[in-house]
Amino acid sequence: MKRTIIRNMFTVTLATALAVGLAPTAQAADKGCSNASLTGTFALTNTGFFTAAVAPPLQAGPFAGVGVETFDGNGGTTATTWVSVNGNIFQLAIKGTYSVNLDCTGTLTLVPSILNPPTTFPPGQVFFVIDDNGAEFRAINIVSGHVVTTVGRRQFSKDNEGQ
Repeated sequence: MKRTIIRNMFTVTLATALAVGLAPTAQAADKGCSNASLTGTFALTNTGFFTAAVAPPLQAGPFAGVGVETFDGNGGTTATTWVSVNGNIFQLAIKGTYSVNLDCTGTLTLVPSILNPPTTFPPGQVFFVIDDNGAEFRAINIVSGHVVTTVGRRQFSKDNEGQ
């Protein structure tokens, strides 16, 4: 009798643990994110550094930035940021494209340009994850020698977007 009760309790506990463990995976797959899941204007913060292997001596070192990025819901994005690259301060304008996967991950291709003096850089690649039901994203540059992460948070609620 005791073995049957213990076995039943173990089976219920195992089934509950399995269901709880699988629920987040099922919910992410059920979410069915798309480019439209990333829309609106986000305040963003970048932190990291550029390695000497890929950056000129004046640019190798710490990197930080703060700005705004707007996603159009159709795969296009623009941003304006102020950045510090090894202590040198620049204002950037960024244009790019993005693609969101069903699991709410995605990639960005960004083309940054320094506004003064005008300088355009080669496109950079970024991997991101949409978080908090589209109110936030987290990203990392996936360019060799760039060790930069970004957190973007919706600047206004969806109800107040554009007001």
